[in-house]
Amino acid sequence: MPGMDGTGPLGQGPLTGRGFGPCGCGMRRGFGKGYGRGFGFRRQVTLTKEEEKKILEAELKEIDLEKQEIEKRLKEMK
Repeated sequence: MPGMDGTGPLGQGPLTGRGFGPCGCGMRRGFGKGYGRGFGFRRQVTLTKEEEKKILEAELKEIDLEKQEIEKRLKEMK
C-alpha cells in the first residue's frame, strides 16, 4: 500500500488492490497467496509440514501486528 496510509492503490480505499502487499486481504486468510492454494490454472504445490509451519507462523505474526495497530488506533480515538 503506497505510503502505508490505508488508502489503497490510487487512493481508492482499502481492499481495492490485488492483495500482493502486507495490507491486502489476499496476503492472509486464503484465496491464493502463491502457496499452492490458489484458484485457476496454477500448478498445485504440496507443502511439507515444515514449510506450512513457517507460513502459518508468518501469518500469525502479521495478524499480531495488525491487532497491535488496531489497538493503538482505538486508544487514539478515546
